[in-house]
Amino acid sequence: MCPPPRDIRLSLLLFPFSIHGPARDCLDKEPSRSILTWDDLVSKFINHFFPPSKTTNLRNEISNFQQRFDETFYEAWDRFKDLLRACPHHGFTELHQLDTFYNGLNPSDQDSLNSAAGGNLLERSAQDVLKIIENKSKVRNSRNKPIVSQVKASNVDSSEIASAVTSAMTAMFKQHQVTPALAFIKAVEESCVTCGGAHSYQ
Repeated sequence: MCPPPRDIRLSLLLFPFSIHGPARDCLDKEPSRSILTWDDLVSKFINHFFPPSKTTNLRNEISNFQQRFDETFYEAWDRFKDLLRACPHHGFTELHQLDTFYNGLNPSDQDSLNSAAGGNLLERSAQDVLKIIENKSKVRNSRNKPIVSQVKASNVDSSEIASAVTSAMTAMFKQHQVTPALAFIKAVEESCVTCGGAHSYQ
C-alpha cells in the first residue's frame, strides 16, 4: 500500500528501520539513490523475493485451488487465504478470488453456501459473498471430518477412497463396540434310517 504523496519521502527514510534479516540485507545491497519512489521500493522487493518463476507457481496454486478430500470448509478457507498471503502481488480481483475459492469446493459445501445466500452465491456482491464465507468458516461444531464426501474422480484415486472408508468403518465399530453375533451350529449326528441306532445307514 502506497502512503500519501507528502509522506513518501519520510516513509522511504524510515523504512530501513522497520526491517531486519533478509529484507534488510536486500535493501543494503541496493546502490545509493537507486530507490527514489515507493514504487521503486516495492519493485525491488518483489523482484528479489518473488522472481517471475516463483510468482507464476504461486499464481497457479491460487488459480487451481481445490478442496482436499479430508478437508473441512474452514480448513479449506484458511488454506486458500494462506495461498493469497504467500503471493501478495497476485493481481487477482476480490471477485475473482471468491469465484476461484467457490469453484474449488466440493458440491456439498457449494450447496451449503448457496443455501446461506438464498440462491446462487456468486450472484451476490463480493462483499456479501465474503461475509457469507467468513460466517460459514466460523461454524466449527465438530472437528470430525465427513466420512464420505462427493469428490471429483480426477482428484482422488480409488485407493485413497477405500482407505478413508475403511478407517471410518473401523472407527464406527470401535465407537459403538459392535460385535458380530456368533451363530451356534449343532453338530449333525449320523443315525440309521432303519433302526434309529447311532450308526450310519450303510
